[in-house]
Amino acid sequence: MSNTKISRRIGIVGYGHLGQYLVEEIEKRSDVELAFVWNRTTEAMAGKVPESAILRDLSDFKHREADLIVEVAHPSISQQFGPSFLAHADYMVGSPTALADLELESSLRSAATGHGLYIPSGAFWGGDDIKKMADRGTLQALKVTMKKHPTCFKLSGEIEELNKTVTGKAVVLYDGSVRGLCPLAPNNVNTMAAAALAAHNLGFDKVQGSLVSDPGLRDWHIVEVELWGPGDMQSDRAFHCKTVRRNPATFGAVTGSATYTSFLSSMLGAHSKGPGVHLC
Repeated sequence: MSNTKISRRIGIVGYGHLGQYLVEEIEKRSDVELAFVWNRTTEAMAGKVPESAILRDLSDFKHREADLIVEVAHPSISQQFGPSFLAHADYMVGSPTALADLELESSLRSAATGHGLYIPSGAFWGGDDIKKMADRGTLQALKVTMKKHPTCFKLSGEIEELNKTVTGKAVVLYDGSVRGLCPLAPNNVNTMAAAALAAHNLGFDKVQGSLVSDPGLRDWHIVEVELWGPGDMQSDRAFHCKTVRRNPATFGAVTGSATYTSFLSSMLGAHSKGPGVHLC
């Protein structure tokens, strides 16, 4: 009997800091291999990615026969290629804020009939337990609060202008539905999008997101997850749980340090769950 490990072929879409990290880790391993690496500009990959692995036209992805395609580029990738990816491979969405678009979420769920659509948990703590509560219909409410230094945000619209005024005290930039926040901060609130997908009985409209700009957080990103389960919320006699995650982060970085290893674990675990949507 052969002892040769079966190697999964993984395609990486995006070669920013996270994409570079994933490519380096894949190259170190024997249980996975690079099917391809695509980036908006190929110059960034020169001398770093094997020439044979560079994919210059993303529409040619199917010829590389990847088992799993991992997006770490931009939410627009899922808009343009998500259903096509799922027709040929499992697909892991590194920018799940894209799914705040109801039409796209529906399209990807419909396409995930032969392969799996995987959502990385990232900095979202307790996702599996929350999904179980959502499956049983016992999850009544969920709120995710993210706190970062003002320089760590990539924003648009009114909250971008508000963030520019933050100097001394912490300021709440947004407090409302996750669906409303995702288009304003698509690079910052993937954790909230993952929460809305795990809490599927509530979804993007009913999961609450709060974004806080805090000048005092030079070395940390803080994520608070608060939920309410069975019982009477009105009389404060419902099940309640709150977790606080302090993620070390380089000053000004959009992504916390611990998120890299968490994302790698998610990528390695994104297989063998069959069709449908899976948190990983």
